[in-house]
Parts: sequence; structure tokens; C-alpha cells
Amino acid sequence: MPALRLLGRKWLAASDDLVFPSIFELLFRFVWLVLIALVVEVLYPITWQCQTEGWDGGAFVRLYLCGTLALQAVLMLLLAALAQQSAKGTITDVDARKMVAPLLVLKVLLVLPELALNVMGTMWMFCEVIECSVTDKFSSIVIQSIVLFNWVQLALTVFGLFMVFDPLGSVNYDDMQDTPNQARHHRKVTGLWSRRFRWAFCWLKRDEHGKEAFQQVAALLSALFRSTDLVPSDVVAGCVLLRVRQKRETREMRRIQMLNDEEPIYTTDVNKIFSETPPWMNLEDALHYLRLSIAAYGWPYVLYRHCFTGFCKLAKHLTCCCCRPKNSIVTDDNCCLCHFAGVKYMSKLSADDIIFASFNNRVFELPFCVIADHDRESIVVAVRGSISLRDIFTDFTAGSEKFEADGLPEDTAAHKGMSMGAAKMLRRLLPVLDRAFQQFPHYDLVLTGHSLGAGVAVLVALKLRPRYPHLKVFAFSTPAGLISREAARYTESFVLTIGVGDDLVMRLSVHSIENLRTKVIQTIHATKLPKYRIMLNGFGYALFGVPARDLESTWRRPEELEANHSDDSDSLLVQGVSTVSAEAALVSRNVFARRFSTARLFTAGRILHIVRRKRMGIEKKVRTQEPTYEMRWACPEDFMELQVMPRMLLDHLPENVHRTMQTIIDEKHTYRVTHVV
Repeated sequence: MPALRLLGRKWLAASDDLVFPSIFELLFRFVWLVLIALVVEVLYPITWQCQTEGWDGGAFVRLYLCGTLALQAVLMLLLAALAQQSAKGTITDVDARKMVAPLLVLKVLLVLPELALNVMGTMWMFCEVIECSVTDKFSSIVIQSIVLFNWVQLALTVFGLFMVFDPLGSVNYDDMQDTPNQARHHRKVTGLWSRRFRWAFCWLKRDEHGKEAFQQVAALLSALFRSTDLVPSDVVAGCVLLRVRQKRETREMRRIQMLNDEEPIYTTDVNKIFSETPPWMNLEDALHYLRLSIAAYGWPYVLYRHCFTGFCKLAKHLTCCCCRPKNSIVTDDNCCLCHFAGVKYMSKLSADDIIFASFNNRVFELPFCVIADHDRESIVVAVRGSISLRDIFTDFTAGSEKFEADGLPEDTAAHKGMSMGAAKMLRRLLPVLDRAFQQFPHYDLVLTGHSLGAGVAVLVALKLRPRYPHLKVFAFSTPAGLISREAARYTESFVLTIGVGDDLVMRLSVHSIENLRTKVIQTIHATKLPKYRIMLNGFGYALFGVPARDLESTWRRPEELEANHSDDSDSLLVQGVSTVSAEAALVSRNVFARRFSTARLFTAGRILHIVRRKRMGIEKKVRTQEPTYEMRWACPEDFMELQVMPRMLLDHLPENVHRTMQTIIDEKHTYRVTHVV
């Protein structure tokens, strides 16, 4: 940070990104240098006997051998210098790496003689143009291998240039201080992302709303990192630093709680947690409906959970193509009803209990099942979560739009992609519910879903509540950016939301991503480590956790991190940074201003947050029979910040949510029996 400027344009790489590539290439070229030196020692005397149709073929071979040897030596010196220069300074200290650009230009220019020498080697070893046979098998294999590896290396170089090429890299950031220029650049970046999506996901263009989704997601990506001049490696390094920063903040918070002798906010007492909730809010029913939510994922989830035996588990539930009834309750499944088979296998229900199942998956359109749950006398609508690229585009169409339903405030806004998904789902769901309640008039209505399915289930419930005032929603790992705060408060009486640990999606919203962008820039400016050290530390953190010494030694002034909590603290970013370029200061300006989200959206319902209990003191040494998890009732504001944690993806997976809830219920029964005895 900022991005590398080379050959008159900006690239999607920084001057401190070349340490590891240079070292790896240096090692490979050292091996090549040793091998080519051995070959020269063997073949050089023989080349004086080579002739090719009247001209000196030996001179051709000698030129190739000596030229390759000399070029490898020069390139090794150049790569060593590149690695040494790229490792200098912190991420923002670009002046310390001012020699990287000219060294890199020299490296690019040396591609031309390398290409010419490789053509010569190809002519000698593979085209039989040069009559200078090599009788030594070792030398022949070495030359052929070096020629082939050189072609591969040149191809990788071209691919690397393509990956770091910025189509808008010729933009002069000095011209972007004016609002009209910024808006014009934003439109260009949006158009660029939209074209990338249309090319990479061309099959989605056939969907009714495919192009609209491309445009919405492109605008989001453009707005979030507009004028920040962050390159991908900066974001990765910033996330590693955020992990250290967040652990430091957590440690400080615990220390303050211990000094103030505050009551713990989490408890292992399940009965205490549910003592003041309606009877329908309980873990046993929640676990039951979570199973139905998971069943909506169909056959892909069965194969994911049972990689080797999944097909055998599905086989007995499949329907022969010729035996499929014409008036089937299943729509948009394949000829053998594989999705339907997955639902039956995971829900342990018969086909007669499934009233309707739609597996039509398009942008803004989710599969769902309508189930008659006779054990709990309810009609259950299970909405599938994200499992396809179409669902990802629905997720990331994250702008807010007006959402209207009886009982909600007039200014209510909701996640646009989920709102459109709820509207499409309602058109197919209403006739099915009418038929279901004609058959089971005394049953209750329950909606459930996981992840994206949970968000859509909540919005559908808000639309249905005037017709079915006693409906309930069991939502699991609900996305954070779902609905306005007052509407979220309104849903607390009929929506139970359950989240586990450091679940990423429960904290994922436009607002939280914008805060993440801000914190990434803050931590990058606050660190005193070079980027290569940060990356190496990141591997260590992934394997062994963050050591206590790094909580303080990573930063220039640790006390500045507390000051950087305020949103208007951009002036603090450059304190203690003596060599930040004018461009870096410019592109960091106004980064705290909201550019995309016009309204803050929150998680809906009454939120039960479950975390793994941290064992303290003697519990680490002695195996005691204490509960594994603890929980509390949280509020939507608790999930407004993204946490960079090792389990932030794992805690979102439905099987881990299921395992957590099952463990709590099993331990609850175990302790009850123990106390009775």
C-alpha cells in the first residue's frame, strides 16, 4: 500500500509483495545454475566438433550454454536484490522500497534475452536444426528439462502479469480529489466488475434477474474499496493484523471485567436462559427444526457429509424416471428426484409427509419444502440456504430497499436480494399453504432456514403474519444485514435466532464490511512490521495461535489502537508514520465515509448466542465434567463487527450448529440424571 506504479500505470500488487516470489524463483534458478554449469563442463569441449550445413553449429550451442549460464547468474543477483529491497520498511513506508520499481523493470527487460536463449535451446534439443548430438544422457535430460521449465516459467510470468494487471491502472489519483472524477471512476470500476461477472458466470445471464444481480454486486465491490488503493495482499495482511488486534482487545476487556468484578454475561444454565421465554422457544424444538432446515439442502449436502457412501444412502430414496407420477408434488427436480431423495433421507420423513417441494434455483429464487410435521402438529416451511453460485449473488445483492408488511414501520428497509427472494417465494407458497391448512386446519405454521434460508424465512414470515398471526420462525446463522432495527425488534416475539461462536455470516453486512475496510487501513498504518513478517506470522497463528508477546510488539504505539475506535479518527492513521507517500494519504482520505449503505440492517428475532466455554485454571489440567458450551441472549448490535477468528467459517456450517445444539441437550440430560442420583 499504495499499489505499485510501473511503466506509467498502477498494478494490483505492491512493492513489498515480491519477497517470497523472488526467494522461490531464486532457489529454482540456483538449481538451474548448478545443473547448467555441470552441463557446460561436459559439453563445452564437444561443441568444437559440431557443424551444421556450412555454418558453425558449435558456436550456436556455445552461445546458448554460456548465455544461459551468464543470464542465470545475473538473474540470481537481481532476484536477491529484489527480495532485499522489497523486504524493507513497513507496508506504508514506500520510500524505503523506491529501488523496487527500477529493479523490476530490469527484470522484465531480461525476459527478452531469456526468451531468445530458450528458442535456441528448443531448436537444438527438439527441432534437430543443429547437428550437435549429445551422447551424454544426463546432459541431454538436463538441457531438455531446463528448456521445458523455462517455457513454463515464462508462461507463469505472463499469467502473473495478467493477474496483477489493473485495467484502470492509468488513472491519476491526483485527479480523483474532485467528486465528479470520483463518480466517473466509480462507474468505470462498476462496469469493469460487471463485465467480469458476465464473462466468468455467463450461464447466469439466462436468469431473469442475472444481469441485475451482476450490476448490484459490481456496484458493491466498487464502492467498498473505492479510492483506498489497497491491493489483495494488503487485505490479507490487514486481516492477520486484525486477528492480533482483536485478541488484544478481548484480553483487555477480560482484564477490566475481572478488575470490576463483573458478572459473567454467558451462562451454562439452560433452564435459566429459557426461564423468561415463551414455551415454544426451547432447544429441543429448535434442534428438530434445524434438521428440517438441513434437509432442504438436498442431495449435495448428503454427498458432502458422506463422500464415499452418500450415493448408497440416497439410492433407496430415489424414484425411477418411468415411475414418476405426472401430478408430482415436486417441481424442478431431476428425473430421478435426487433432491427429493436427499430431503427424505435427512428429514427421516416419508413422501406422504412432504406436501410440496420446489427445487427451482435461480438468482433471487430459493428452493423450499412444505412439510406436515405430525409430531408437533405444524406445517413447516423449510427454506434452503446458500449452496450455489446463484445463491451467492443473492447474498451479495446486499443493498437495502423498502420492505412493506402489516405491522412494520413505514421506513422499514431490508436486504434487497433476500427481499426479492421472499417475494418470489410467496407467489408459489401461498396456494400450497391454503391447500395444507384445508387438510390440517388445526396445525400451526412454522418457518425455518439456515443462513440465506433463515433470512428469507424471516421476511416471508413478516408477509404471512397478518394471515397466520401465530406463526413461528426458527432461524439459524441468520445474516446480519437483514432488516431495519425497529423491524428487528418487532420480530423478537415470533422469531428465534440461534448462532454459534464466531460465525462469519451472522456478522456479515455492508456495514460490517465497511468497518472491516476501515480497520484494515487503521491496522496497516499502526503496525511496525514489514508485510513478509506479517504473512509469516499469519501461518504461525493459523497453526499455533497468537502468542502473548505479539499482542504488544506488533504495533508502533499500542495505545493508538484504542484511539482508532472512533469512525472519524482518520487523522490518527498517519501518526507515527514518517514516510507515507502523498498518494497513500490521498487515497486514505474520506475512507471512513459510507459510500454504499444508506441504512443499517440488523439480524432479526431474539438471538441466542452459543460459544464454547473457555476452560480456566485447574480445568485445563484436570478433566472435569463441566458443560462444553455457554450461552446468552444477545442483541443485534453485538453482531455489527466482523471478527477475524480461526473458526469463523466452521461455526457457520449447519452440521457444526447441529452438533453444538445436540451436545448442549445431551449434557443437560446427563447433568440432570447426575444431580437426581
